[in-house]
Order: sequence, then structure tokens, then C-alpha cells
Amino acid sequence: MTIERLAGDARGRSRAVAYEGRVYTVATAADTTLDIAGQTAQTLAVIDRNLTDCGSNRTRILSATVYLVDITRKSEMDSVWNDWIGPDNWPQRACVGAALHGDTVVEITIVAAR
Repeated sequence: MTIERLAGDARGRSRAVAYEGRVYTVATAADTTLDIAGQTAQTLAVIDRNLTDCGSNRTRILSATVYLVDITRKSEMDSVWNDWIGPDNWPQRACVGAALHGDTVVEITIVAAR
């Protein structure tokens, strides 16, 4: 089976990879001047695009890992996430406090069924 890689903007990384019925993707917000809610919304929009480009969508997410610079602000991210993911099809999800590059405050990795 062929590995499909969608080129990303950063050297050495793909924005999404599809293999054997699964899609792997990661995203951050382009506008790092936004607060955590704004960065989360932008990040999820990128994930939507990446999943669509690989023949999947948010209802097919199997697992997600959310990296937050300030884990005490998780509830702010959650309010955006919960509206985006909707009332059904909740994936397994973990939130982790992490140091991120520059002014990025949220990064999300996803594994989804194709």
C-alpha cells in the first residue's frame, strides 16, 4: 500500500499523511497574535482542510492530542473544541502542557479513519 504525503509549509514535515485507511495530521494557527480560542479555531480549520484533502473529516477522528502552552487555560480551548467536534463522534483525546515554538499556544495532532 502506498503512503500518501501532503506537503507542508515547514521543511521536513508533511501537513498530513495517509496510509492503510488512516490519516495522520498536525496543525497550528497561522496567526499567533490570537488568543487561545482564536488559535484553536484556526488550528481546527487547518485540520478540517487536511482531513478533507485526504478523504476524511472530523466525524472520523479516532484520537487527538492537544498541546497547550498553558494547561490552566484548557477550558478556553475546550469551548472551541466542543463546538467544533459536535455532540457525536467524540474521539479519544488527551491534553498536555508543552513548550511550543514562538507565540504558538496550541498545537493539535489527529489520527482519523479515511
